[in-house]
Amino acid sequence: MKNSMISLKNVFFAGAVLCSFAVNAGNEDRVGSAGASYLLANPWARSSACGDAGISTVNGLEATFSNIAGLAFADKTQIKFNYSNWMGQAGIAFNSVGLSQRISESDVIAVSVQSMNYGQVEITTVANPEGGIGFFTPRANVFNVGYARSFSASIYGGINIKVISESISNLKSNGVAIDAGIRYVTGEKDHIKFGIALKNVGPVMRFKGDGLAQQISYNSTGVIASLEERSSTFEMPSLLAIGGSYDFIFNENSKLNLALGFTANSFSYDQYRLGLDYGMTREKMAFNLRAGFVYEKNLFSEENRSNALVGPTAGFSVDALVGKSKNALGIEYTTRFAGVFGVIHTIGATINLK
Repeated sequence: MKNSMISLKNVFFAGAVLCSFAVNAGNEDRVGSAGASYLLANPWARSSACGDAGISTVNGLEATFSNIAGLAFADKTQIKFNYSNWMGQAGIAFNSVGLSQRISESDVIAVSVQSMNYGQVEITTVANPEGGIGFFTPRANVFNVGYARSFSASIYGGINIKVISESISNLKSNGVAIDAGIRYVTGEKDHIKFGIALKNVGPVMRFKGDGLAQQISYNSTGVIASLEERSSTFEMPSLLAIGGSYDFIFNENSKLNLALGFTANSFSYDQYRLGLDYGMTREKMAFNLRAGFVYEKNLFSEENRSNALVGPTAGFSVDALVGKSKNALGIEYTTRFAGVFGVIHTIGATINLK
């Protein structure tokens, strides 16, 4: 009992530390003033199907987005590939690939890469406003290195470091951000969970490159000089996410997870999340059906809505359990709705080796 009380104190203390870093969260005066908004896009199908409410439940590699503490629940080795047609008809390819590896009984590491490809854009200049001089491809990339550890049978924590890069033909911006998270698990069957995650905390970013340089001619002297402009700095979309969940266990082969989450965003409206995940396991197959909903201010007003995503999410996954160890070879699918942009489809594959 004494150890349990110490564990609870550690959880609440860690939560207070994380909350102290997010004092500006929910400030509506700052809505839309951050950059690198792609850091808010979940690349993974299984967790996004539950409306990103799995702050206390998502395990393995997908936890590098939701709450890095969940990485501590990964199997020996996990490999994932996911693709999304981001913003529906906008023509943005959102690719993600990752690998997690258990290195000890308590420790897990992971690496993953997310890439947004916006397609080809025709180059135009003041002298060539109609183009015809080539194309460029805007890109945004995020490289993640994560580590998680189980500190006890109830407490798990982790940290994720992101290296961020975005570019067009003649401008580029780089940055570094950190995520941190904790999870507390309790109940006779570990069916009650709580999680806290702080995400996208780092220094400001700035664009640099030849695109900010101009050739200036001084008529009085005939001298041609190069003038370089400075771009403004911008902050990353930091946030604090808090969530809890409860497992309704029907029998040893099926259960329903109910997850609730709250996201305090520093540069957008706060969000309330609801997620459901029904799982059923058979001798050689596991099946999950998921649904979720995300609510924020002005969500139901087309004129005042500040988020392209309009609320509901849904998806499923099927895993074949093969071999004596029942390694899981699975496929997953999720759909999200982006209003006038259309429907976002996310598909992928997961390999779990025990």
